[in-house]
Amino acid sequence: MVRKSYTPEQIINKLREAEILLNQGTTLPVVWKKIGVSDCTYYRWRKEYGGMRIEQAKRLKELEQENSRLKRLVADLSLDNAILKEAAWGDLPPVIVPLLTSLP
Repeated sequence: MVRKSYTPEQIINKLREAEILLNQGTTLPVVWKKIGVSDCTYYRWRKEYGGMRIEQAKRLKELEQENSRLKRLVADLSLDNAILKEAAWGDLPPVIVPLLTSLP
């Protein structure tokens, strides 16, 4: 099969189409072929998007992107913080560093 990226709307529409075909008595392998996805993709989509409306899927993707962006931001800030601590305190013995961090 050709590898293709689908939007959340397309995924939900394909899952709805699959549900209709299944209700008509079509077997799963035939459904997968008709909607153009593999069995693994179908089950992954069903797990992630099953029962969602299109608006909910859009919101989920937006939140996932924002979460990823915020995680990168936290990682960058943590690295900056570690670099600044190293620059400010230099090569202090490990025993002194906890004492300095506890000061107000």
